[in-house]
Parts: sequence; structure tokens; C-alpha cells
Amino acid sequence: MSNGRFSHLLRGVWLLWLWQAVFVAGTGSKLWEVPTGSFTSSSNHSESLQWEQDCQYRHLQDRVRITADIPPRLDGTWVSTRCEVRPGPEFLTRFYTFHSSRHFQALQHYYTDSSCEDPTYSLIIRGKLRLRQASWITRGGTEAEHHLSKVGIVVHSLAAKQRLASRQPPTCVGLTLGRVALGKPYELYNTRAGRGCLAALGFSMMEMGLIRVETQHHSHGGKVQELLLGDIHTDWTQRTQYRPTGYQQPLQNTMHHLHPCPVCALVYRSSEQRPPVLPRSPAAPLSLAGRWVSQRCETRPNVLFLTREFSFNPDQHAWEGVYRHYSDPACSQPTFTLRASGHYAQGNPSAKVSGATEFVFKVTQVRVTAVEEPTAKLLNGTGPGKCGRAGGWEVRVEQDLTPTDGCTLLGIKLPHKEYELFKTELDHRKHPLLFIGERPADGSSPDRPQRRPTSFQAPMVLCSGGGTQLSRHNGSGFNSKQVQLAASGTARQAQLVLLVLGSVLFSGFSVY
Repeated sequence: MSNGRFSHLLRGVWLLWLWQAVFVAGTGSKLWEVPTGSFTSSSNHSESLQWEQDCQYRHLQDRVRITADIPPRLDGTWVSTRCEVRPGPEFLTRFYTFHSSRHFQALQHYYTDSSCEDPTYSLIIRGKLRLRQASWITRGGTEAEHHLSKVGIVVHSLAAKQRLASRQPPTCVGLTLGRVALGKPYELYNTRAGRGCLAALGFSMMEMGLIRVETQHHSHGGKVQELLLGDIHTDWTQRTQYRPTGYQQPLQNTMHHLHPCPVCALVYRSSEQRPPVLPRSPAAPLSLAGRWVSQRCETRPNVLFLTREFSFNPDQHAWEGVYRHYSDPACSQPTFTLRASGHYAQGNPSAKVSGATEFVFKVTQVRVTAVEEPTAKLLNGTGPGKCGRAGGWEVRVEQDLTPTDGCTLLGIKLPHKEYELFKTELDHRKHPLLFIGERPADGSSPDRPQRRPTSFQAPMVLCSGGGTQLSRHNGSGFNSKQVQLAASGTARQAQLVLLVLGSVLFSGFSVY
């Protein structure tokens, strides 16, 4: 949705969550006390995924139980499980090692292609990490500070060397990338030499600012540990200053990972001078027919936890999408459900991300269900013709926003168009995965071709038994548009002031 249109909704949801946080924060002061009643200072808090009964998640059929340690236990080595796509686009694999001394080494391999077959350069990063406190913005996450001691680079191709040299500003005294020898380490930065030209090259480790470690306990006795680090800003110019509030694709612990994981082994055996060359993924024709579901409780920037469920009918070029929102990172405490539908048109193969395809989606109908009383009260505060049936919002009763052309308070305006990027792959079990474009970190919308995403959200899996017919009843399958909500830091401060002063909870919202 367009810039600011859904920001109203986030503001309301964020205030509702913040209201709970203030009460908890005022009752304790322990360093690791999480500002919610559901999370405590325990280092072994358990969470159970509450998935809908009508759609069996293939990878969760063995009833996986998930726990999250707060503070997180980082000791060990963590690696990528696939070729990762960052905004830009950038293609990379990561190999991070954390020590009990708080020191860490990070190895990042960059590539020219989305299959990570053609390495360009590798970064060797060393530093120290200090865990601070449980995040009161991103529930379930931990805030941290990092200090770099050394950053080096090994360039693997002449083309990469030329590109890097062209990005180097003239102010970087003593740093001459044009003289780098291929395959040889070259120091970009250390604390003594003070070569501070990393930001100009697009380098940032701000991902270390937000950390979460999850452990999946399988019924057969095995476990998988995943490290989630902060998300990367979708605007290249903002990435070096951005304080993350969401997560990127998780890394897996080399001692506790999915089997088989050929990419894990290749990344683990790599070095700065021997980057992993990943095997080409099996060809997966782009076929959207059926129902696609989230693999996990997903976290979005700006305090959003949700699961997604999409249905597509290629014959009619129609789609539906359900976004179930929650107040916690286990997706066990629902707040509201948003259903959207419309039509789509498939475009050309992407010129930026190989294997991806461009789409244009039109949103023609949105329905909202308040799952808790505060959300219903928020919506009942709107005037006639502004947001569904005025004064008619009830808990767990769906309302259609089409007659009012959307909802002013929620920032929804109908109809609406978005420019998207899709990609399909097969996972290690040969099951189809669907990647949908990542939402802009600033809360805006890809409502113009130049705003089309260049990276992806977490992949979705094809639901077993999913058909191509789009259901029309409550709780059915849904869209290919993930509704992104956002609020600026200034807005958050203003909301906190309103809350503390006891102002009317939902007053003061302007109309965009």
C-alpha cells in the first residue's frame, strides 16, 4: 500500500502493544526482563506454533516445538542455508562464529548471481559483541552493540575489483582498491589505522543490533538452531544507519541444522580465499496455483508478527491473501486478521534478479476482523463512510471495507496497485517454495515500477491438498500482497507521549 496509508493501522496496533509494555516495564528493572507478560527472564522459555487446523504445514507435521533463549546463546558457528538475496540486489552467503569471550568473526561471500555460483569478493570481519537488554520494540529480540576491530577483503574477479574501485570516494586516504591483488587479503579497516571508508562501500554490520536465537525441537528427538539477525534497510543510502526492528533470513547452527543441508556444508568448508560455489537449484517453473503458507511466525520491521496464507487462481488471474497478525513472536496471541483479494498480471523475467518474475497486483477488496476488543474499539471510533459500518465493529466479526473505498483510519484506499517480484524454488525435500518481494523498510509501497522489490520475504511452502479455487468464507486462503505497516521513530515518540499523558488512545491521527 502507498506510503503512509497503512501507517495508521500500525500506529493503533503499536499503541495497543505499548500500553501493555508500559505496565510491565514499570514493575521491574532486571536487565533481561522482557516488557511483556508472556516473556520472562527465563533462559529457556518455550513457545508453541499455533497453526490453523485446515492447512497442514508439511515441515510442521511432526509438531515442532520452538524455544527461544533470552538472552540468546550465540557460542558456535552459524551458516547460510541458501543463497541469500539482499536489497540492491546483493547475493551472498554468511559464515559467522561467536566465542564465549564475546569476540566474533564474520565471513561474507558476495556473488554476481542469485544462485551464488559466481563469487566476486569476500569480506573478513572481526569484532566484539555486547548483548544489552531485551528489546522493548521488537518483542522476543535482544538488543546488542558491536565494535569492529578489523575488516578485510579478498577480491575474486577483475570485474568486481573495478566495481569496488569505482565506488570508492576520493576521501579514503591510503585505501586504493584499484591496486588489490586478486585472491589476496587486503585490509579495509582496523582500529589502529583508522581507515574509515566502509560506509562508502555500502558495508554495515548494523544487523548485529537485533538478535534472536530459536531452537526447533522435533518429535523424533532432533533439533535445529537458528540465528536471526536484524533486517537490512531496503534503501542502500539508509543501510549504514538503520537500527533494525525485523530480521533477515536466519542462519543455522552447524551442530544443529536441517538434514540434508548441502549448502550448509559448502559454506562451512569455505574460507576468504575459497568462497563456496553453490550447486544450481533444481528448476522450478513459476506456478502459483494452490495455497501457499508461512513456514514460521514471521517478524516484520516496526513490531509486526504475522502468518501469511495466499491462494491463486491462474485461470482467472485472481488471488486472495490472509494476514493474521499477532502481538508476540510465537504467533500465539492474535490481534486482527486482514483479508485482501483482487487480480494480477504476470510480467517479464526480472533483469535484476535472475530466476525471478515481475508481477503487477491490484487490490480490489479488503476485509478486516478484530480479534480483540481494543482493535474493535479503535475501528468503532471512525465516522460514517470512513471505515466499514460505523459503530458496527464487533470482535471476531468480519467487515468489508469495499463499500467505503477502504478505511481512513487504517490507511486503506481501494482499489490499489502494487509492482511485485516473485520467485519459486525447491527446498531440500523437493517441495516448492514461493518467494515474494520484500516490503520497503520505510513503510512505503511498491506502487510504481521503480519501487519494485529487489529482495524477498521469508519463503512460503505449498500447502498439502491446496486447490486452485479461491474460498469466499472467513478463514480461507489469501493474497500475494503482504500488507506492510510502518511508523517512524518520531511517530513512536509522539505516541508514547500521548500514552503516558493519558490522552485518548486513538486521537491525533492525521489523514494522508
